[in-house]
Amino acid sequence: MSDANAGVAPADDLLESAPETAYLWGHVAGGGQIERAQFTVSTGDETCANRLAVIAGGGDIDRRETAREYAHNTAVTRVKDEYRVTVDGDVVRSASAAFGLPVGGDAGGYRFDVFDARRKQLLRGLLESCGTVCFKSSSGTVGISFVHDDRALLETVDRLLDACPVDAPTGEIGETSSGGYWFGIDDDAAAGFGEWVYEGSDETNLFAPTRRRKLVRSLEEAENA
Repeated sequence: MSDANAGVAPADDLLESAPETAYLWGHVAGGGQIERAQFTVSTGDETCANRLAVIAGGGDIDRRETAREYAHNTAVTRVKDEYRVTVDGDVVRSASAAFGLPVGGDAGGYRFDVFDARRKQLLRGLLESCGTVCFKSSSGTVGISFVHDDRALLETVDRLLDACPVDAPTGEIGETSSGGYWFGIDDDAAAGFGEWVYEGSDETNLFAPTRRRKLVRSLEEAENA
């Protein structure tokens, strides 16, 4: 896919704060694996994979079919297409150090202060990479939660939510049956956060179409419940 078809352009500097870099590094933090001079980020959305590769200035995209256990019930598995974007270069090493991203088996410190003015795009990347959105028929509300193996990342997400301009109170971080961690945004606030985090995304194309459609459907179901 060309840059024009992806709807985004390569970032001027991957280490500087901009909407596209905040979105990219949100995805890398939430759904990536990082080595010293390489990162691989996974997404279930082909358009998103192409956009991330373009923002990064180029990268290899590998499509494969994966079966994953559901985080809250390991007896349930889902088979779906997954797109893995691999980016190489010294900038990955520099970004890992600058943003406190975990490298190999080392723990991460997650320093995202540089993106304070781009918190919306950073949280959008994190939501699309390690968040879940659903319609909760039992309560007639939108459900938004974050799931990750690294508790430190979820603690970082929780602090970002606490500082965002819309009300997004959260529950305590708990353990999943698969050995990871999770927490959710309070049901009364989830819809408002979802609307805010995708606000203006049409103007930048910094979003995964399938993930945004899922949120829109959930919002519509909640409104009609």
